[in-house]
Amino acid sequence: MTATGEVHVDHLTGLTAAQVAERVARGQVNEVGERTSRSIGEIVRANVLTRFNAILGALFVLVMTTGSWADGLFGIVLVVNSAIGIVQEYLAKRKLDRLALLNAPTTRVVRDGETVVIPTREVVLDDLIELRSGDEVPADGVLLTSEGLELGEANLTGESDPVHHPAGDQILSGTSVVAGWGRYHAKAIGPDAYVNRIAAEARKFTRTYSEIQSSINTLLRYITWVIAFALPLQIWSQWNVVGEQGWEAVVLRSAAGVVGLVPEGLVLLTSVAFLLAAVQLTRDQVLVQQLPAVEGLARVDVVCLDKTGTLTVGEIAFDDVKPVGGSDADEVRCALGALADDPNANGTLAAIGAAITTPGWHRLGTLPFNSERKWSAACFEEHETWVLGAPEVLLGDDDPLRDDVAELARRGRRVMLLCRSAEVLDEPVLPEDLAPAAIVTLSEQIRPDARETLGYFGEEGVQIKIISGDNPQTVAAVAREVGLDPGEPVDARTLPEDREQLREVVARTTVFGRVSPEQKRALVHALQADGHVVAMTGDGVNDALALKDADIGVAMGNGAQATKAVAELVLLDGRFSHLPKVLAEGRRVIGNVERVANLFVAKNAMSLLAIVAAALASLPFPFLPRHLTLVSTLTIGIPAFFLALGPNKRRYQPGFLGRILRFAVPAGFVAGLAVFASYVLAGQRFGVPLEEFATRCEIAQPGDLGVDLACIQPSTGATITLLVVFFWILVVLARPFRWWKGLLICTMAVLAVLAFVLPIGHQFFGFNAPAALVWPSLGIGVVGAALIEVLHRWSLRA
Repeated sequence: MTATGEVHVDHLTGLTAAQVAERVARGQVNEVGERTSRSIGEIVRANVLTRFNAILGALFVLVMTTGSWADGLFGIVLVVNSAIGIVQEYLAKRKLDRLALLNAPTTRVVRDGETVVIPTREVVLDDLIELRSGDEVPADGVLLTSEGLELGEANLTGESDPVHHPAGDQILSGTSVVAGWGRYHAKAIGPDAYVNRIAAEARKFTRTYSEIQSSINTLLRYITWVIAFALPLQIWSQWNVVGEQGWEAVVLRSAAGVVGLVPEGLVLLTSVAFLLAAVQLTRDQVLVQQLPAVEGLARVDVVCLDKTGTLTVGEIAFDDVKPVGGSDADEVRCALGALADDPNANGTLAAIGAAITTPGWHRLGTLPFNSERKWSAACFEEHETWVLGAPEVLLGDDDPLRDDVAELARRGRRVMLLCRSAEVLDEPVLPEDLAPAAIVTLSEQIRPDARETLGYFGEEGVQIKIISGDNPQTVAAVAREVGLDPGEPVDARTLPEDREQLREVVARTTVFGRVSPEQKRALVHALQADGHVVAMTGDGVNDALALKDADIGVAMGNGAQATKAVAELVLLDGRFSHLPKVLAEGRRVIGNVERVANLFVAKNAMSLLAIVAAALASLPFPFLPRHLTLVSTLTIGIPAFFLALGPNKRRYQPGFLGRILRFAVPAGFVAGLAVFASYVLAGQRFGVPLEEFATRCEIAQPGDLGVDLACIQPSTGATITLLVVFFWILVVLARPFRWWKGLLICTMAVLAVLAFVLPIGHQFFGFNAPAALVWPSLGIGVVGAALIEVLHRWSLRA
């Protein structure tokens, strides 16, 4: 430690193992509490402490005080639902956390004189950090060395242009390395780092929009207001009707109506559907960093692809070099080998270096490749300055070499131009004496599954836009190889800056070449402005801005850390062919949640109508809580769980909430009317006229044989009718049929019949079902089912 109190850390060897251990013991690590899932405590609270659980819990306590434990079955269902949600999310959390841990961001640090790669969260104070292109800056500090280091700081400052940082500059976490190389000591980490203190855009958690979750939340708000209206009405009406029988009767009849208004399993099944979809995708090497992204990809109608690493394997190979302008072939190859002899070589230089050995030239300075300027350069002692980059940038407008370059690009080659200059470059500005020395060609391998994957998206009505930094003709050639019609490719340098004009160009163009990172983002914005839901794939740091602004960002597992950090989905093995599986999972989740939501909302609508009708007619509520528990379990709860997790290939259609309300609310009202008709008819048929319902009806308890059976029969008939109608709602929502759906519905129907046939069943539920009651109740139920069928067919056409 120095006299000023600072800890001495060697600028070459970094921290020692003992110094690292000391800092870990003091908690001076780069842990900021980021996680891929909720904590166990949050999981328990989210599944237990909800407004509807509070309502049902209070009702359960009230029902238990009456001594009618049979009517408290809904409390058991409540506990089971919460337990299932907790267990499912915990198991999913373990799998997702384990996978996220294996694929966590990493940082290069120098410790004990060796450069090692460690998880970013294990960086400690004063660590000597090494930065390379594509890395995220994990902590704040001051640069010790810099070789052409350029940082993308748009996430912090909004400035889209990369910023050059020489040695001595302070750099901040939350930025990303666009080009160059450097080292610095971490002086502010974890919660003390700049990006974490200001909650900057790069690290701020922005939740992916989910139509399902938004619609469910809206639906729950509606239901909350309905309960706020119905609860006092139900208590008041039942007090007036059955109050003479005691407070117990009021509690039981009131509780039955309110229980029917609570969608106790809807949120659970929605969450479970998302979680299990995410876990399923992990088996296909897809890491879902935000659960709604599963649904989001199913809503996508435009996919923007970066050619390299998506349509191609991402590994380029040196093909050939053709000297031009009288250049010596041996000198040209030596220059290429010297350029490739760079510890921070990009993919192009690495491919060249694998084919050409280095001549051992002494490098004086480097300007690393930058996706904005599209060239790199190096100065060598006694060997001038050599520049390698895009021919379109380095050649003059009327240079005859442009024709040669265009022909090679049309044949699918990746073309680079090697130039020379006598000037020593200190700034990223092309020298005036720049002279072409050679045309360098590289080749890329098309992914074998690219054609099939793009064909799938085409069949599904999803547009493809290929956005690349390469030559437009080269990109178009690759597009043709994978079965796309590229049309007329566009050089992004000619794109208009006006937003309306850009929207027109984007709408009619499939292939864009020479696209800058800021232009990729602008293209995404233009598509979104036209009402498209956009997915963007990429692997380089130049894709990060566009991925973050797209509706769904998809990063390749071998891509830059900055890119993976902002993506909603990460293809761990880099295979674009996994996206159709994600799309299928999203469709399954959307379709299945819509099915089960219809079931729950129909029950809520039925209960609301029954509450209002009972109040207007001054009648006891048609059901006891145990009756609705039976109906909910057999026609909604158990079937919804299986339907929410089953296969579903229906294409996504917007209007999730509208479709639910259009079918479920009328269906619930049909069920409510059928129930009330059966309830009144059964009472009158068995000698209980309307004016005597309140005085003659008592609460049937399990085993209580002394109760007025004539009074039990109206509730029995109403339950039979409700079961018939809701089983038919289940039938229409389960279409198209599969054997397992038929088996599921038949099993539930058999259990319903047993509740009426077996002595223990009708004794437990308080049923009395003579044939004279069953047939009229079934008849009314069949009429209700027929109306449900008509309603379903109408809703499909609407």
